[in-house]
Amino acid sequence: MSVTIGQPAPPFSMPTDDGQVSLGDYRGKRLVLYFYPKDDTSGCSSEAKAFADDFDRFALFGTEILGVSRDTVTSHVKFRAKLTLPFPLASDADGAVCDAYGVWKQKSMYGRTYMGIERTTVLIDQNGVVVAVWPKVKVAGHSREILTTLASLGEMPRP
Repeated sequence: MSVTIGQPAPPFSMPTDDGQVSLGDYRGKRLVLYFYPKDDTSGCSSEAKAFADDFDRFALFGTEILGVSRDTVTSHVKFRAKLTLPFPLASDADGAVCDAYGVWKQKSMYGRTYMGIERTTVLIDQNGVVVAVWPKVKVAGHSREILTTLASLGEMPRP
């Protein structure tokens, strides 16, 4: 399965490094739901840092950020503390949310094929509807790309 722009986002409920989170918790706010392969790897650290650096800009658009990987909550606690991330990280240990969002894919590296998370970001509006999807994300400039999309939605940032 995967997500489609204009359709309701698949519901989810997952443990985070500071409790439990569900799609319903974000009603009335926009949500940047980003899927990343693994805590404490170079690309995933760079992506998380970029979102953290732009966190206040996202807040101006009434937009929350939630990172998702299949790492454990314990791993997320360490990763979030190491990078001092201002947003939660959710653990999709069984992969159900990754499957629902269509990000669990066959990948290959050094001639070996395996299953893993394809770095993907989904922008969900205040009513739980998917408004944008970025598959196969390239980390450099991605956070700013999402901010540009938010600005193009026509709502001015809050002062």
